[in-house]
Amino acid sequence: MEIKPFQLHFGLVNYAIFTHISSRTSLFNMFRNVAIAISGGVDSAVCAYLLKERGYKVIGLFMKNWDELDEAGKCSGEHDLVDAEYTCKKLNIELKRINYVKDYWNSVFASFLEDYQNGLTPNPDILCNKYIKFDVFYKYAIENLKLDAIATGHYAKTTFGSYLENYSYDGDVRLLIPTDEFKDQTFFLSGIKQSSLRRTMFPLGNFYKTEVKKLARKIGLNNLANKRESTGICFVGHRNFKNFIREYIPSEVGSFIDIDTGIIVGRHEGIHQWTIGQRCRLHSYLKPYFVAKKDVITNNIYVASGHDHQSLFSNEIVVTEINWICEDPLKLSPILNCLFRFQHTKPLVKCKVVGNLGDTNIKIYLKEPLRAITPGQYAVFYNYSKECLGSARIIKSFNTK
Repeated sequence: MEIKPFQLHFGLVNYAIFTHISSRTSLFNMFRNVAIAISGGVDSAVCAYLLKERGYKVIGLFMKNWDELDEAGKCSGEHDLVDAEYTCKKLNIELKRINYVKDYWNSVFASFLEDYQNGLTPNPDILCNKYIKFDVFYKYAIENLKLDAIATGHYAKTTFGSYLENYSYDGDVRLLIPTDEFKDQTFFLSGIKQSSLRRTMFPLGNFYKTEVKKLARKIGLNNLANKRESTGICFVGHRNFKNFIREYIPSEVGSFIDIDTGIIVGRHEGIHQWTIGQRCRLHSYLKPYFVAKKDVITNNIYVASGHDHQSLFSNEIVVTEINWICEDPLKLSPILNCLFRFQHTKPLVKCKVVGNLGDTNIKIYLKEPLRAITPGQYAVFYNYSKECLGSARIIKSFNTK
């Protein structure tokens, strides 16, 4: 029988569709067993629901990272556990508790204290994702529980898709800014490894926060939809930061020195209680003073008069401990033109990243000076296609203009 051209074409189209569906089905079976990081909040709860609705076999894992007994119950961990148990019972999924108090102390909190003692301002959220959620937690789910993937309530996307439906055995996975750019959390994910990201689902990548809360109410999780969002550092809670840090680092009196005149304008109780750009609230001066520089050796803090004093701005930055999520772009060219931010709420700005400095450091040249760039914080890089390339730790900043 003669096969006509249109019949051949129809057969090829059907074969292509069949192959596509088979591939999706195969990937679904490959990643069928998923661990969801249940925090007791609305985001992780809705993630668990979305996974269940799509037929995944879901297990909830609640991480205890901080020992409330040490802080007289100040942290909200126990309340979060109650909400996590409520969520899993409502959705009919198993919940396991895992204790990472020791891991968190050694990998995150000890570094946090050391940095403050050395005059730096760390970012424990980036370290928590790097060393806890996407390392020991990930390994526990994949290696110990023998699950196929993990899922979290972060607002982020990857090129592998919200449910790894575009998973590739060969190509790298890329971290992308989510639909809800106001809730974008790629900044905090910039330090994680390619290997962990490859098997991570971000079901909220295409959602706005308002849609997540609306869905939570629709499925009967009103108490989570109305729950106050946690902000700031979890182990500090609602306490005054200076009071908290005094529990771990003893006070040491030093001087506030006017950076222009060299005159002592006040006293402080330790450089660990202050960060670059912070207002000092010194009395009897026409203009408010802001922290411009900290001297660890002398325990003096140099302050600048006025919010927009030149010493508070930088246009050149030196960074170290670089983490590229995919391939190192500086291996292809010693100069990378991209976008930069050092605080997740700040807009992206143009920069030039230069490698080959003769050591492990790289230098960043900003198109325009930015205020209060702080050693110890992280420079996070993006390309012009809304891809988060990675991050590096800031060690110095200058103003050459």
